[in-house]
Amino acid sequence: MGTPPKPEPFAARLHVIPRLIRPLQTAIVRAFRAYFERAPGWMLLTTRGRQTGLAREVLLPCVRTPHTIITMSTYGMRSDWIRNLKKDPAVRVTCNGQVVPARAEIVDDLARKRALVTAHPFFAPAPFAIVHAVVLTFFRPILVALLRQWVTVRPVVVLHVTDTATLSMR
Repeated sequence: MGTPPKPEPFAARLHVIPRLIRPLQTAIVRAFRAYFERAPGWMLLTTRGRQTGLAREVLLPCVRTPHTIITMSTYGMRSDWIRNLKKDPAVRVTCNGQVVPARAEIVDDLARKRALVTAHPFFAPAPFAIVHAVVLTFFRPILVALLRQWVTVRPVVVLHVTDTATLSMR
């Protein structure tokens, strides 16, 4: 008898959506690139395609700490960028106006995932500083409770920045 399969988030069944909206997301990133390169709570992650070896860029919500950047996958392990990371964890991250090299670690341990989002909660729906400030102060307990549940069936990714001298975190 093998081990039972890990539970997947419902969204994993919808993993084709990012592929379908890729042209729209690419157009949005192209039009607002200067903003998203500096926006609080967002990053552009560049991975190496697992099949083509070409650079692949995706816009993701995140939280920044002095030496790491933390994000998670809505679509679980079916996300193309997660599957790219599994093959090659060396990445480039564009955030806070800088491009830095990093090494990705996919965290699957539930206790560690919950500890990470409890210590470093983040809010992605609106990339505006005032919204982040309100949510991360007044609504922090609610946000943490939701994130702790959200990561139950989703991987958390910790990007260990390899050149922290050039990255000033905000």
